[in-house]
Amino acid sequence: MSEFRKCARTAEAAMRSVFPATPLQLNAHLSARFGADIWLKREDLTPVRSYKLRGAFNAMRKCRATDPDQRIFVCASAGNHAQGVAFMCKHFDVQGVIFMPVTTPQQKIFKTQVFGGENVEIRLVGDYFDDTLAAAQSYCAEAGAAFLSPFDDEDVIEGQASVAVEIEAQLGRAPDHIILPVGGGGLSSGIYSYFGATTDYTLVEPEGGMSLAAALDATHPVTLAHVDSFVDGAAVARIGDKTFARLATMDPAHVLAAPEDRICATMLEMLNVEGIVLEPAGALAVDVLTDVADQIRGKTVVCVTSGGNFDFERLPEVKERAQRYSGVKKYFILRMPQRPGALRDFLETLGPEDDIARFEYLKKSARNFGSVLIGIETSKPENFEALFERIAAAGMTFTDITNDETLGQFVL
Repeated sequence: MSEFRKCARTAEAAMRSVFPATPLQLNAHLSARFGADIWLKREDLTPVRSYKLRGAFNAMRKCRATDPDQRIFVCASAGNHAQGVAFMCKHFDVQGVIFMPVTTPQQKIFKTQVFGGENVEIRLVGDYFDDTLAAAQSYCAEAGAAFLSPFDDEDVIEGQASVAVEIEAQLGRAPDHIILPVGGGGLSSGIYSYFGATTDYTLVEPEGGMSLAAALDATHPVTLAHVDSFVDGAAVARIGDKTFARLATMDPAHVLAAPEDRICATMLEMLNVEGIVLEPAGALAVDVLTDVADQIRGKTVVCVTSGGNFDFERLPEVKERAQRYSGVKKYFILRMPQRPGALRDFLETLGPEDDIARFEYLKKSARNFGSVLIGIETSKPENFEALFERIAAAGMTFTDITNDETLGQFVL
């Protein structure tokens, strides 16, 4: 047995005094849909609703073993890592100083404080994470504190590998295929290092933040010029150096992109069908099943649902993006004649399953015509083809702006 596997097993055994193993659940809905035995490793059911407390626990445990006098631990995070560190600071009865951006939602600040209690101090610094990270590292140097990296640390990677230890014990073997989300690479590199070549892999990144794919293409970590922050638990501009060193042999064909709007549809499906609340990053592994359907048929597959810290204030946005992705909601600008009865003429073009979700006069663009922003919801995408034909037959013109990101920023 490799040294890494031994260390991961030791870490997993030590965790049992802090929190129980997360369930590995066979999902009947997904199994029937994809013709495979689909198991969900429910990391969204840890005490902090993500796997991040594993790495925090192991790094803190090993640091205190080598330096028992170290009592100040620092991290920079606006999400799951902060909550994991806070939870473990309370467990080990040490002081945690957690740096978060000023723009962090109050709900996340509150949850971090609840997990850490009197053992943590939260400092809001910087509008952007880079500023927050710099402040945290500066404080570490001044205070002689220990910095807890969210992913690029060998002890953190080892702690995240405890997920693989549990899967192996719960399934009785390695799965045929395992699907893992990737952000900074801590979870994926830990599980990949533990199972090695005994299973097949699919690694999935959000389409707007494919730092691992970029690193594999360049053969070294690179910093993405732009990252879509919607999948905030995995939207990382640069894969970790240590994590990439473990993932560098991954076949690039096994690293897939999940479109952000499709992730929204997956989140809603899991909520409505299974009653499972997943954050965007937590839905990545399930979302990509549709892309690997031919590869996994008849196999035993494990999807790691990495987190469930979802703020329900975001639900309207998730629903909106899911509807646009599935094609049942569209926005368009209608050029309408400025005459009595024109609005009635438009309303008569609507089919029995077409509902107006938004109607807003933008401006009177000409003496005889005006522009109207229209949002339409329907039951199936093909209804729009018939609707647009009826609008054209009524002598009205329109521009579909559903996927126009630039225009959408101003009017949607």
